[in-house]
Formats: sequence, structure tokens, C-alpha cells
Amino acid sequence: MKFELTILGSSSATPVFNRNPSAQLLNCNEKFYLIDCGEGTQQQLIKFGLKASKIDTIFISHLHGDHYFGLIGLISTMHLNGRIKPLYVYGPAALKDILDIQFKYSDTVLRFQLLFNPVVADEPRVIFQNQDVVVETIIMNHRIPCTGFKFSEKKRLRKVIADKLEEAGIAPEYYPLLKKGLDLTLPGGRFIKNSDYTVDSDAPKSYCYCSDTLADGSYLESLTNCTVLYHEATFLHELIERANTTHHSTALQAAEIAQEVGAGKLIIGHFSSRYKVLLPLLEEAKGKFHSTELALEGHTYSI
Repeated sequence: MKFELTILGSSSATPVFNRNPSAQLLNCNEKFYLIDCGEGTQQQLIKFGLKASKIDTIFISHLHGDHYFGLIGLISTMHLNGRIKPLYVYGPAALKDILDIQFKYSDTVLRFQLLFNPVVADEPRVIFQNQDVVVETIIMNHRIPCTGFKFSEKKRLRKVIADKLEEAGIAPEYYPLLKKGLDLTLPGGRFIKNSDYTVDSDAPKSYCYCSDTLADGSYLESLTNCTVLYHEATFLHELIERANTTHHSTALQAAEIAQEVGAGKLIIGHFSSRYKVLLPLLEEAKGKFHSTELALEGHTYSI
């Protein structure tokens, strides 16, 4: 199963130094999920050769503009391009009012259904799932209600050892039962032990998106078994007072959290406009958690 992340925007607050505000595209088994939608997101999709038409679900973490100001433009372009399939949007309840008033005063009637699902930032809960992935909220501590999102693969069926089954003369019609982990007794009384002809599927992976937050540790339980952790790292730790005042995190704090929850990899982003060069943020984080990478726009990371 393909499970990969493409960074579309990595800047905090404003576009600067050719960096755009927050936006990410997650590909789970060729289903595409947009996570936040800062200004210029649709232009970033075009720049990196990604099709907005493939996006069916959008998750918005909170209502600071650098996380959603690109949404109305993206939806409008989908409408103008003739989209007819539904679009699912998950975000704070007030986002629906914001979208509705823009559609009202631009006299826009969408060609497709926009199915809005309000997200409450009170406690972690499952807000979406399909056959591939489960999405849970992560409750952030920011100046306004804010959630992160945890995307967890669903456990796949067992894998059959096709060559061994063919050699044993076991018909393909029995494969679905074997994939479910069942032992079989075939007509004539022949017993088939499941473990002899199948292997377990890969362990499910997860991606955690930690949007704007004070690094107070209140959300660590939600990050358990995180394969790849994205955590905002707006400032270097020398500006910890500024981070605390604005309810943001430092690169060092992001690394400490990754280490504490045992993440497989850390990606840091949401960089302040004061940093034209990002290497010091990377070095600060890697000093605590070596498996750290910068969120680089246009770069795709395998989960």
C-alpha cells in the first residue's frame, strides 16, 4: 500500500523566502487527503504536478489564516473545472460559515456537494475512516481551538504464499479464507494449517500531523506508535519565551517529543519568517533526535 506525504507549504503566518503557508498532501493507497490549505496551495499543486481533482477529503486544523486561506480558492477552481463528485471537508464548525458567506456574496452555487463535517477540539476521537485508513484528532494547545490529525493504516489481510499453494494443489477459491487467517478442511478431509501457507501482512503504519501548539506534552498519548511525526517547529529554542507566548514550539521541543513517543522519523516545519536559512533548526532538532528532516516543499516522504 502506498503511504506517502508531499509537503506543499512549510511557512508560518506568511509566504516568505519562496516558502508557502501550511499545506500537505497525503497519499494513502492512491486516495489523496489534503491537510491544511494555506494561501497558494492550488498553485503549489500545479507546480509539483499534483492533481487537485484527485483530492476528495480535506482536513483543516484551525482557523488561523495560514492554515485555510487557500481553501476558498481551491474549492472555487474545482467548481470552475467542472467537478461533480462530492468533496468532504473536516474542520472547525465556524469554517462552514466562512465558506457559506463567500459563496453567498460571490453568487456561487457549487456543481458538486460540499459535505462539511465539524471537528471539535475537546478530546481525541475518530472523525473519518475507510477501508484503508483511520483518522483521529490530536488535541493541540494553541491560542484558538486547534487539532492535529493521526492517520493510521488499517491492518491488511494475511498474504498467501502462492507458489506453495499451487504446489500443494489448493484451488484459488480458498485463498480469501486463508487471507482471513482461517485453517481449512478441504473436501475429502484434508486439513490445511493457515500458518503453513500464509504470512502476516506488514505492521500498520501511522502519520501524525501536529499543527500549531504549545509543546506542553498534553497530546503525547495520541502520538503512540507513530511511524512518522510532523511537528511544528516555528522557532529555535533561544526564542522559547516567544514560542510560549504565541503557543508555538521550538525545534528542540519537537525533537524531544519525537524522542519521548518513540517516533520512527520526525519532520519539522511551520518555520518563522525570521529564518531565511533553515539549517540551524534542523541541526538543533537532530542534536536531540537524529532521524529528523526538514519539511521541504515539493519533497515526498515515504511513511
